[in-house]
Amino acid sequence: MWDVLRDVGAVHRRLLPGRVLDVHLDGDVRTLTMPDGHLVRELIVTVDDRARRLVYAVIEGARPPLCHHQASFQVLPDGDGHSRLRWTTDLLPESLASLIEARTGHGIREMKEVLEQSAATALDR
Repeated sequence: MWDVLRDVGAVHRRLLPGRVLDVHLDGDVRTLTMPDGHLVRELIVTVDDRARRLVYAVIEGARPPLCHHQASFQVLPDGDGHSRLRWTTDLLPESLASLIEARTGHGIREMKEVLEQSAATALDR
C-alpha cells in the first residue's frame, strides 16, 4: 500500500484510475487532470518513508473553492501482514466539511478496491 501511495506521480495509474486521468509533476507540485479536463494543483508537502506518511495540500482548482485543504495518508501495520490507511483532511470553510467527507468516503471505497486488486495480483505472481 505504501509503495502505491508514495508514488505521487502515478495516482492516475496506481491509486485512482478513472477518477484521475493524468498527473504531471513539477518539483513538489503535482497537477491532476480530472475526467472533465479540470486541473487540480497540489503541493506535495511530505513523503516520509520511515513513517509511511504522505501529506499534500490543494493549492489550486478545488471544487467548490476552499480557503484551505490539506490531507495526509499514513499506512499503519494492522497485524498478520495487513495494513490500515489513515486519511486525515483539514479544510476551510468548515461549512463544506460534509461535502468533502462524502467525497472522501467515495474515494476510500475506490482506493480500497484498487489496492486490494493490486495486492491480489502481486500474490498471484
